[in-house]
Amino acid sequence: MQSVKKVASIALSVVMWIIILVAALYAFTTLATREDGSVSDIAGFTPLAVQSDSMAPTFNKGDLIFIKKCDTSKLEVGDIVTFHTIIDNEYALNTHRIAAIDEVNGMRSFTTKGDNNDVADTHIISDGDIVGKYVFALPQMGKVMDFLSSSMGFLIVIVLPMLLFFIYQVYHLIVVGMNLKRAMAEEDRLAAAAAIVDAEGKGDTTVTADNAAEQLAQAEAKLEEARRLKAEAEAAMNATKQEGTDGE
Repeated sequence: MQSVKKVASIALSVVMWIIILVAALYAFTTLATREDGSVSDIAGFTPLAVQSDSMAPTFNKGDLIFIKKCDTSKLEVGDIVTFHTIIDNEYALNTHRIAAIDEVNGMRSFTTKGDNNDVADTHIISDGDIVGKYVFALPQMGKVMDFLSSSMGFLIVIVLPMLLFFIYQVYHLIVVGMNLKRAMAEEDRLAAAAAIVDAEGKGDTTVTADNAAEQLAQAEAKLEEARRLKAEAEAAMNATKQEGTDGE
């Protein structure tokens, strides 16, 4: 039984860590673009959910791509970059391949194009527009991030499991406390029984031979009861300690 509880506790911990990691990834994905136009990153990497098939088959709509900060002076034609741009009269991040690089008076400009597009992008970008260079993609994980960005998805996948985990931890603490209280009560009962046995052993020594055997039998019975109570108390304390270890 204890082994089953231990396995269940480990499995629950693993699930919670996965939820926490997904939540962190969600936060950086959905909040990647700040109001001032800067982009969040984790150790230089930024996850972004792909919203179109303009770069298919390199990566597709619904994929999750990771970009990394880079030295724009080392970019070459053929590199895939994420950059600030305007799409449908709104600010956006776009990830396309560099189709051409032009340099005028030491200033470089980049023409970009989606692998699945027939024509190059309208907006010519500069070094300051580039956020980072494409590194790799996780197929279909962008859909997961998009789902998490919805209020329902965030509630179901992150908030609810964390709430259940919190309730479980509170319940576990209550159970441990009850077991500890029960063990302490058993110890008190053991001490009381031992005191009774000790008092019987030090009782009136003027007893007759007729009732000596009866008093001895009673003392032995109470001693046996004390031993039983002690064994139960020790078992309860060991169970409490084991549950405390399993919950860590």
